[in-house]
Amino acid sequence: MIAHPNGNNSIEVSDFLLNCLVRSPSWQLSFSLPLSLLFLLAMGANSILLITIQMEASLHEPMYYFLSILSLLDIVLCLTVIPKVLAIFWFDLKSISFYACFLQMYIMNCFLAMESCTFMVMAYDRYVAICHPLRYPSIITDQFVAKAAIFILARNIVSTVPIPILSSRLHYCGRNVIENCICANMSVSRLSCDDVTINRLYQFAGGWTLLGSDLILIFLSYSLILRAVLRLKAEGAMAKALSTCGSHFILILFFSTILLVFVLTHVVKKKVSPDVPVLLNVLHHVIPAALNPLVYGVRTQEIKQGIQRLLNRGW
Repeated sequence: MIAHPNGNNSIEVSDFLLNCLVRSPSWQLSFSLPLSLLFLLAMGANSILLITIQMEASLHEPMYYFLSILSLLDIVLCLTVIPKVLAIFWFDLKSISFYACFLQMYIMNCFLAMESCTFMVMAYDRYVAICHPLRYPSIITDQFVAKAAIFILARNIVSTVPIPILSSRLHYCGRNVIENCICANMSVSRLSCDDVTINRLYQFAGGWTLLGSDLILIFLSYSLILRAVLRLKAEGAMAKALSTCGSHFILILFFSTILLVFVLTHVVKKKVSPDVPVLLNVLHHVIPAALNPLVYGVRTQEIKQGIQRLLNRGW
C-alpha cells in the first residue's frame, strides 16, 4: 500500500486498472480469438523446439543453444503479458496490484532487450560461420555460448532495472486507471503527479542505446555476410549460405519492423486511433514468439528432421 498526501487527505494506491481498448470495445472479443490462438501457437511451438533441441544430440551446437535461449525468452514474455490481456477481454479482470504492475513492466523491458541482444549474438555466430568457416569451431565454442548468455543476462538485467524503480518511486495521487492493456512505462508514469521527464528520457535513451546498438551490429554482420556470399564461386555455396542466414534475417527484420511501426504510431498518434499503438504493443509480445520457431522449423533441415524423429518416437 502506497500512501500519498493530497491536501489534508491521504490517498492509497494499492492497485491499477488496465483500461484496455476503451475507445474500441467491439475490438476486444474479435481480437481475443486470434490473440489466444497466437498465444497457444507460441507456447506450443517454442516448447516443441526446446524439447527437440534438448532430446536430439545432433542439435547440441552453439547455433541451436542460442535458439533455445530465444525460445525461453519468448515463452516468458508471452506468459507475462498475454494471459492478463485475455483475462481483461474475457472476464473484465482489469485490476493489477501495484507491485505486480511494476514487475510486469520490468520483465517486458528486460526480456525484449534480451531478445534483441540474442539476435545480435546469433548474427555474429552466422558472420563467423560464413566469413571465417575454418575458425568457427575455435571461436564459437561452448565457452563462448556461456559467456554470451552471461552477457545477455547481465547487460539487460542491470540496464533495465531503473525503469520500474523510477516509475514506482513517483507519487500517484489517486489516479490509477492505465489507458493500456499492459503496464507500459509511460502509460503508468503519466498517472503520477510528479515530473516524468527523467522517466521519459531514460526510456528513450536506454531503448535506443540497447536496441539501436544491437540493430546496428546485426545489420553490419549481415552486410559483411552478404559481401562474403557474393564472392563465393563454388556451385551451390551461395544458396547454402543464404539459406543458413535467411531464417535469422527474416525474424530479425520482422522484430525490427513491428517495433518501428509501434514507434511511428506513437509519433503520429494524433492521426491514428489511440487503441492502435496499444494493440501493436500487445502483438509485439506474441507475434515474434509465434513466428520464431515456425520459421526455424520450416527453414532449418536439422530441426525439421529432429522434430520428425521426436514425433515418431512419441507415436
